[in-house]
Parts: sequence; C-alpha cells; structure tokens
Amino acid sequence: MRLFLAAIFISLAVGFVNACSPADKAALLAFKAALNEPYLKIFDSWKPSSTKCCSDFYGVSCDPTTGRVADIILRGESEDPIFEKAGRSGYMTGSLSPALCKLDRLSTLIVADWKAISGEIPACIPSSLPKLRILDLAGNQISGKIPADIGSLGRLTVLNLADNRISGCIPASIVNLGSLMHLDLNNNQLTGAIPSDIGKLTMMSRALLSKNQLTGSIPVSFSNIYRLADLDLSMNKLSGLIPGQFGSMRVLSTLNLDSNQFYGNIPSSLLSSSGLNVLNTSRNNLEGELPDVFGPETYFSVLDLSYNKFKGPIPKSLSSVRYIGHLDLSYNHLCGTIPIGEPFEHLGASSFANNDCLCGSPLRTC
Repeated sequence: MRLFLAAIFISLAVGFVNACSPADKAALLAFKAALNEPYLKIFDSWKPSSTKCCSDFYGVSCDPTTGRVADIILRGESEDPIFEKAGRSGYMTGSLSPALCKLDRLSTLIVADWKAISGEIPACIPSSLPKLRILDLAGNQISGKIPADIGSLGRLTVLNLADNRISGCIPASIVNLGSLMHLDLNNNQLTGAIPSDIGKLTMMSRALLSKNQLTGSIPVSFSNIYRLADLDLSMNKLSGLIPGQFGSMRVLSTLNLDSNQFYGNIPSSLLSSSGLNVLNTSRNNLEGELPDVFGPETYFSVLDLSYNKFKGPIPKSLSSVRYIGHLDLSYNHLCGTIPIGEPFEHLGASSFANNDCLCGSPLRTC
C-alpha cells in the first residue's frame, strides 16, 4: 500500500513539474505570437493544447518546486540537434512581447543571435522580473533605449545586449546592479558618457563597451573594480587622459582602448604592469616618449601602440622582457636604433613602419 501511494505521489509530482501555471502558459504563447521563426520550427512544440509547457516547450524550463517558468533559453546559434539537422543557424523576426513581464519568476531570459528580432526591450522588465539573473538579447536588431530603471534588477549577473541597434545613454542606474559580473554592450549606437561611478560594480569581471559612440573621459572608478579582467572601450569617441591607476589593477589582463581620442602620455604603470596581457592603445593622439620601464616579468601577447604621436627612441628595456607576441609601434614619430634580441628577432618590418627615423633590423641598416 505504501509503495502504491508513493508511486501515486511521484506521478503527481512529475506531472506538477512538467506543467506550468495557466498564466505562465498564456504569457509564453503571447511571447511566441510576436515572433516568427520559419526555418527550424522551434515553436512547433509550443502548442496551446499542451498542458506541459515546462517539459514540452522548446527552450523553456521551470522551477521544480513551484512549477513556475524559470528559464527561457533560445539561442540562434547552437549545437542543438535541431540546428545540426537543419544545417543552418537561426533566423527570427518579430519583437519581444511585454507579455514576458508576466513571467514574474523568470531567472534566465536568453533570446540571442536570431539576427532580425527588432523592436525595443520591454520597459516593464526591470520592475516586473525581480528574480532575473541573466538577460541576454545579443545578436539581434533591437533598438530604442536601455530601460532607465535597469538598476532595479538587483540579482542580475549577466547583461548582454551586444550587436544590436540600441541607442541613448548608458542609464545612471546601471551602477546599482551590485551582482553584475558580465556587461556586454558592444556594437550598438550608445552615446553620452560612461557613468562616473561605474566602479560601484565591484563584482564585474568583464566590461565590453566597444563600437559605440560614447564620449567623455574614462571613469577612474573602473580601477575600483578589483575583479575586472577584461575592459574594452575601443572604437568610441572617448577622450582625455588614460588613468594611470589601471596599471595597478591586479586582475586586469586585457585593456582595449584603441580608436578613440585619448591624448597625453601613456602611463608608465601600464607598460610595467606584470598582469596586463593585452594592451591596445592604437589610433589615438597619445604623445611623448615611451617610458623605459619594461622588465623581465613583462609578458604581453599583444602590445599595440601604433597610429599615435609617440617620439624618441624605442625603450631599450623592451629587449629584457619575458615575452611579447605581437608588438606594433608603426605610424608614430619614433627615431633611433631598434634594440636587438627578443622580442625584436621575430618581428617584421610592419611593426616599425612609418616612423620618422628608425633603423636597424628588420628595417634599413643604421
């Protein structure tokens, strides 16, 4: 008898887990109705007649305790058998329905890399989805602004809106995302300044803001983010001085500042840093002599200082570094003899091209 009752209980529990609330189901179907995916037919499993949207709806999963929808994970580029069988990546048109905001237990919302989803980010998301941890809408054609109250998503760890057409400023409230670890706003149409107190995001390890139209200076407060490993501000309209504090950040390994309007000297702390692995300050208005501060602990896989206004000699201490994979000093006003030894023995002439009067291997003899 006990085994019989246990079996009934397990059966009911499994049915509960696979089902979802009528309200959640209605919200999912409204979300589906605003989209069109003609090739992979992933929405064919989202049937109004289904009572098990937690298990039957492709890309949807639910909390096993409450039975409420917890995750929507729909990626247009995937190794899922559906994609392998079709032999193509995804393509989806339409927009994101505000009905998503009725899924108030949603923890993950990923609708990424579908190429043609347009419209705006539903303005109700920050106020209606308090449990949201991952918001990934990258790789679409979403326009409009980032919701001004985005900072109210206190549990958010990932905000990825890259490769869209989002405009306007980065909302000031973004600094309230105290749990944020990954911020990717690359390749949009964002304007204005980066919030000066961005350093409040002390949990952040990646901040990717390249290929926008951001202006103003780099907030020094970035240096307060002790977990920050990857900072990409390239291809914007940023100006001012490069903060020397970046060279003291112990975790920072990649710093891309190329294709902006920075001026002044390059901080010696960046070149002497033992933690930086990739440093790209090319295509700016940096000037002065290159600090002779390299040492045996210096290890750059990429060091690109090209297309600036640097003058004077190449620092002799560069020949004592532990390793430099790619070095580019071209298109400056450097002059003098190119040092000998590593890393110069494996570098081509293009690394030194179009300077005022450099000589020595691999260029002309002095």
